[in-house]
Amino acid sequence: MIAQIQEFDASHWVKTRSSLDPTQSTFLTWTGSIYAFIPGEKKKLLFKILGMSVSRCILTQEDQWDFTSRELTYYLDPKTSKVLHQWENPWIGETVPVIHVANNPVQGHFEGKFSAPVDQENTTFVFDIFPTYPNPLAEDPKFAQYSPQPIYQAAELFKLTVPTADLLNPEKLSVSQLRLIWDRIGPWLPWMKMGTSPGHLIYSAYGSKVNSFTELPQLFQDEINSRIPSYHNAPQSLLDIEDMTSWLYFKQHFDAYLSGKRFPLAEGG
Repeated sequence: MIAQIQEFDASHWVKTRSSLDPTQSTFLTWTGSIYAFIPGEKKKLLFKILGMSVSRCILTQEDQWDFTSRELTYYLDPKTSKVLHQWENPWIGETVPVIHVANNPVQGHFEGKFSAPVDQENTTFVFDIFPTYPNPLAEDPKFAQYSPQPIYQAAELFKLTVPTADLLNPEKLSVSQLRLIWDRIGPWLPWMKMGTSPGHLIYSAYGSKVNSFTELPQLFQDEINSRIPSYHNAPQSLLDIEDMTSWLYFKQHFDAYLSGKRFPLAEGG
């Protein structure tokens, strides 16, 4: 059966990504792999990854919503699946500290119509995003060995599949099931210390929505309980600060990186 493209309101997308209930935090989690993609070389599996997001949506006007969230992604050893705090870079022959993703906050605004293919019982929201903006590290010579490129450019490819009946059920504030597919093409991460070396990172990941904090992978429960408690919940409202990215986080905590601190940095530490 060929999928039919249908239009959904912003509230349907809110039920998918988060929840119509502004008092509730919603959790997603994902797992996958990161590969090095270098011209003329065979693929190389660099890391496994494990990620999570905690989000909230707040209705501001009719069918207009503020979205606020915090997200983590940890880099794991591809053989043992243990969290990496140091990584031996095979191209430069150095061991460098690992800076895990700790993006707090990640925010946005949802309104208007959202088109999605509907195939029998499921609806799949597809978002192909190509962020391109000035690299915040490029103008400072101290980052020349890490990320000197003037432009940050990547591709983020998302597919979120949910039960159509949940979307259309007015009593459902959040979908009961969600399957996430996330692929990404991006530059070397600054902490990898690849400088101007040619190549990209290829991400391949999948995930789901979980019902509560206690259904997150144990790694995140332990880390959040002991080191980064703000990730227990999404912000209560839209925060009046810039979205965090791995590049900005690296810039802000460069001295901690050079001194070999454990990332993400413990809150209040």
